[in-house]
Amino acid sequence: MSVLLETSLGDIVIDLYTKRAPRACLNFIKLCKIKYYNFSLFHIVQKNFTAQCGGDAFGNPDAGESVWGVINGPAQRYFAPEIHPKLKHAKRGTVSFATALLSPSSSSIVDASTSEPVKEGLPLAGSQFFFTLVDDGLDYLDGKHAVFGQVVEGLDVLESLNFQHVDDANRPFRDIRIKHTIILDDPFPDPPGLAVPSRSPSPTPAMLKSSRIGEDEELFPDVDPETAERESKEREAAARALTLEMIGDLPFAEIRPPENVLFVCKLNPVTRDEDLDLIFSRFGKILSCEIIRDKKTGDSLSYAFIEFSKKEEAEEAYFKMDNVLIDDRRIHVDFSQSVSKLHHDFLSGKRRKLGADEEFGGKGLQKRKQYRGEASKDEHGGFDLVFDHGGDLDREKKRAKRGGDDENRRLPVGPPTDEREGGGGGSSRGRDEERRGAIRTSHPSARHEDSVSERKGRDRRDEAEQRLRREDRDGGGTGRERESTHGRDRDRHRDVDRDKERDRDRERELDRQRDRNRERERDRDRDTTRDARRGGDHQERRR
Repeated sequence: MSVLLETSLGDIVIDLYTKRAPRACLNFIKLCKIKYYNFSLFHIVQKNFTAQCGGDAFGNPDAGESVWGVINGPAQRYFAPEIHPKLKHAKRGTVSFATALLSPSSSSIVDASTSEPVKEGLPLAGSQFFFTLVDDGLDYLDGKHAVFGQVVEGLDVLESLNFQHVDDANRPFRDIRIKHTIILDDPFPDPPGLAVPSRSPSPTPAMLKSSRIGEDEELFPDVDPETAERESKEREAAARALTLEMIGDLPFAEIRPPENVLFVCKLNPVTRDEDLDLIFSRFGKILSCEIIRDKKTGDSLSYAFIEFSKKEEAEEAYFKMDNVLIDDRRIHVDFSQSVSKLHHDFLSGKRRKLGADEEFGGKGLQKRKQYRGEASKDEHGGFDLVFDHGGDLDREKKRAKRGGDDENRRLPVGPPTDEREGGGGGSSRGRDEERRGAIRTSHPSARHEDSVSERKGRDRRDEAEQRLRREDRDGGGTGRERESTHGRDRDRHRDVDRDKERDRDRERELDRQRDRNRERERDRDRDTTRDARRGGDHQERRR
C-alpha cells in the first residue's frame, strides 16, 4: 500500500502502515484520492527537524480537515488517529500526522472516524502531516504525533527540502508544493458520500497569486563569481559607510575621497614639505603639500598628502613618481583614500553656518593651508593663521611671539654667512640652487659631508654659548639674571636637537652600510660570473 507524491522538487513514494494505523492511512489515502493535497504548500520547513504540509495552498498553519470533514462538514473536521507504541520517529523520512490535544473546553468534539465524542487529552488530527529530516534525535515526538508511513523513494527530495532558505516563520522563500498525488494501492473502501473527481483540478487564480518565488525561478541567479564578489564588497563597503555616518565619523555615507590628492609614504624623516613641493611641482600646480608629523615631538611620520589643482596632474604624478628615490628612500605613491579633511571642512562649514547660496564643496571647503612665512589675508582683512588655535587667540599670539624670541636667541654665533654678507636676493637664489642640488644628489659621500658640516656648525654654536656663560659668570650676577629665564629651555632644546641628529646620523650610517654591502654582493656576483666564463672558455680550448 503506497502513495506517490509529485512535488516541485521531485517525486516521493510513501509506504503506509495500514495494519498498525488503519484510520490514519484511510484518511491519507482518501484525501489523496479526491486530490485534496494538489497544490498544497510546504508551509513549515525546519532544518534538521521536519517539513510540514497538507494544509491549503496559502500556507495557513491552521488549515486542513479530515476526509470525513470534507464529506460531512466542519462538525467532523478532526479525527483521532492511532498512536502505536512500535511506530516511532526513528529515522529520516518518517511520515506522521500533526496532532493537537483536546482542551477541556472542546469536549463536545466528535471523532469523525467513529462518530463518538472525543475523550479529554486524546490527540486529534486533520489533514496536515510532516516528514522527518534527520535519522535520530526526534524520539520526544513519539506518543505525541501519529506515525502512519515511511518514505522509500525520494530521500534526495527530503535532503533538498532540508537546505531550503526560509523566513522568520520557517516558510521557504521559494514555493514548494505537492503538484499531484497518485495512489499505487488502496486496500480501503470509499466512505459513503465520497466524491472522486475525474481529473486533477486546476489551481484557482487566488492560488496562483499566493506564490512568492515560482519553482522555475532561481533564488540566486547565476552570475560571474568575480561580479558576485565585487557586488558583495560594494554592499559591505556601503554598510560600513552608513555605520560611520551614524556614529558621526563621516558627514554622509556617499562621500568619496578626492581624486586630485596623492598619498606618499616611506619617506625619509629628513625630507621636508618644501622638498616634496619642489619635486612634485613639475607635474602641475600644487594646492597643498603636507608631511604629517607627531603632535608632541614634531618628528616626521614618513608619509604626506599632496593636493594638485587638477585630477590629470595627480594621475601623471602617480604613474611617474611611484618607487622613486628621494633622500635615499624609495617612496610609494598612491591615491588618497582619506576623507578626514573633507569631514573637517564640512563641520567647519556647519559651524560657520553656510549661506543659502553655498553648497558642500564650495567656498566653505576651500583649502586654507600655507607654508610658514607665507601670508594671506582672510575675508575679515586680517591675516590667517598657519596653525589652528584652541580658541584663545590672544594667548596663542603671545605664545607664538615667545617662541619667535627663543628662536632668535638660538641663532648661531660664529663666522658670518653668505646671507649676512651678500644681501637677500643673491643668497636666496643660491640657497634654492643648493637645495635643488641636494635633492638631486643621492651619493653617500655627499650626504656624509653634509652631516659633518652640520656637526661642525653645532659645535661652533655650543662653543659660543659656553663662552657667553663664562663671560656672564665672570662679570657678576647681571648675566645670570638675563639668562635665568631661557637657560633651561635652551639647554633642553639643544639636547633634543642633538638626540634627533644622532638618530639621523645613525640612520644615514645604516643606509651607507647597506649600500656598501649591496655593492660588495654585486662585485662578488660579477667575479663569479667572470670566473665561470673563463673556465668554460678554457675547457673549450682544451677540447
